[in-house]
Amino acid sequence: MSCVLVVDDDAGILESAAMTLEKVGHRVLRASDAYEAQRLLRQHRVDVVVSDIYMPGENGLALLQSIAERDDAPRVILMTGRGSIETTALAHRAGAFDYLAKPFELSELIAAVAAALKRSSPDAVETESPPDSRIIGSHRSMVEMYKSITRVAAIDVPVLILGESGTGKELVAHCIHDLGSRAGGPFVAINCGAIPDTLLENELFGSTRGAYTDSRQDRRGALSRADGGMLFLDEIGDISPVFQVKLLRFLQDGTVTPLGSDKSHRVSVRVIAATHRDLKRLVAEGSFREDLYYRLAAYEIAVPPLRDRPTDIPLLVQHFKARTAGEMHRESLAGPSAKVLDLFGAHSWPGNVRELEQVIRRMAIDTGGLLDDAAAARVLREIAPRSARASAGEAASAAESGDELMSLDDAERKHIVSVLRATGGNQTQAAFILGIERKTLARKIKRFEIAIEET
Repeated sequence: MSCVLVVDDDAGILESAAMTLEKVGHRVLRASDAYEAQRLLRQHRVDVVVSDIYMPGENGLALLQSIAERDDAPRVILMTGRGSIETTALAHRAGAFDYLAKPFELSELIAAVAAALKRSSPDAVETESPPDSRIIGSHRSMVEMYKSITRVAAIDVPVLILGESGTGKELVAHCIHDLGSRAGGPFVAINCGAIPDTLLENELFGSTRGAYTDSRQDRRGALSRADGGMLFLDEIGDISPVFQVKLLRFLQDGTVTPLGSDKSHRVSVRVIAATHRDLKRLVAEGSFREDLYYRLAAYEIAVPPLRDRPTDIPLLVQHFKARTAGEMHRESLAGPSAKVLDLFGAHSWPGNVRELEQVIRRMAIDTGGLLDDAAAARVLREIAPRSARASAGEAASAAESGDELMSLDDAERKHIVSVLRATGGNQTQAAFILGIERKTLARKIKRFEIAIEET
């Protein structure tokens, strides 16, 4: 019978995890801190340790490092409710077998322990401080992304980063670079969507004197500048079919031929690409080369949109508050209230993290540093999704036109139903667009007997 040691200062989580593992046949030892865990490890042969990271006294990372020094080191699975790329990188480097983000399904814990019992633990390596990633978030989807980053960073293969605009794809690329073997080399970023196709070849491959009009000197391209390091190609889905062929040729042979030259030179560059577009769909449509897609996507990382990780919003707000305070030369900013955070949680954030930063900055500037309820409601109304606002405007126009005469109550009811439909039934967001309090909207819904089916 395998023996599992569960370590957590939260008695509820400790007992829940322990009982779950006992039910599937494991012998389970319980410890509420690292000191007690060390004592049990000296007294018992343990196959797997499941430990929280943040505990009073010695934390889970320190416990992991001490376990790694043992001759009979058990596999270690770390748990945390405050995941970050830094802790994930440290856990990976110190030899953690897996990393679970709280709250997790108990089936995930069972599967992780079963996998740890089947496979040997990675060799522990000396840990070092990870870089300042600037990626904020501890939602489960973010922790899964952190794990993907740390797994692929040390493997020198191309990576394709997928995600909506504003999610932080370039920050992910920076993390891969900083955690990989090329960290000492250059990081060169090119936005393919912002450069005309006629200039993109010059930007990437460089040119010689006289290669084109006004070309008075040799110019090193991005690939040459990135030699020994990483080239980040943002919005790779926007490049033309003609340039796709040229990029594919470089990925195949690693050589660069500047414009106007008949001499090539080899460079050693790791290519990381990113896009908000569906490349598989573009391949199916024939607008993106399938062979280039597979060259770029040796490994894929998906960056979750902000609407899928609302529990990270308070962390991001604090981060952007501090940044905006610095920009305004203030020690701190006041707010936001719990009501403002609720408003943020109800917003769909089509611009993702970039949009949230813009909202915080605009609120602070408009109010002189006070992130209050009125400013939040006003700014969110102004940046509400265009589709919802357009639908609401069309409904208002229809209600106001002479094509359909109706009472004021009927017109108001029709307008509210249209806005609710446009926001997918989200009453908080609908209230923003209508310019009323949510509780006022709730009263109107009751008064006009608006059914859920209508929205």
